[in-house]
Amino acid sequence: MSEPDAPPLTTPEPLLGLAASGDVEAFGHFYDLMAPRAYGLALRVLRDPGYAEETVQEAFFQVWKQAADYRPSLGSVQSWVLTITHRRAVDRVRSENSAARRDQQDAVTATAPSIDIAEQVASQLARDQNAAEVHKCLDTLTGTQRESIEMAYFSGLTYREVAEHLGAALPTVKSRIRDGLRRLKNCLGGELP
Repeated sequence: MSEPDAPPLTTPEPLLGLAASGDVEAFGHFYDLMAPRAYGLALRVLRDPGYAEETVQEAFFQVWKQAADYRPSLGSVQSWVLTITHRRAVDRVRSENSAARRDQQDAVTATAPSIDIAEQVASQLARDQNAAEVHKCLDTLTGTQRESIEMAYFSGLTYREVAEHLGAALPTVKSRIRDGLRRLKNCLGGELP
């Protein structure tokens, strides 16, 4: 049975009021009264006794700093303390999950560069080999074919711009490029890289 006329220093409201005015001893009693319930809540959320203890300490530090801000019209002291504790516990879960994701990403990144570097080297070698073959085959073209193809494909000019630049008719330039590409295709074994 609870006693209706309990002394004021055994209930959280007056203890919090004294703590708000800087009474460290009152806050110690307040902590002793409220911490077990806060710890139970933190433990349910975090499922780790060490994290739960740390979270309760952080929550009660916040309660100490904000004791003067408590407003009874917004809810009981117990609800206020448990809300602060719950928020801290949820923040801890989010923080731990975020850290775990970062660690996992770091582990993937730590092993990935060796694969990426090997792939990059192989890819670069293939490009270099293809480029060497293309250059060798470009040497088999006539000067006008090579110049037309280089302007169109390496300089990014349109066929019309190539014709204007060379002072040649557009159908002539198109024919040079088409014939040059056929020769390149045959030289490269039927495929253009």
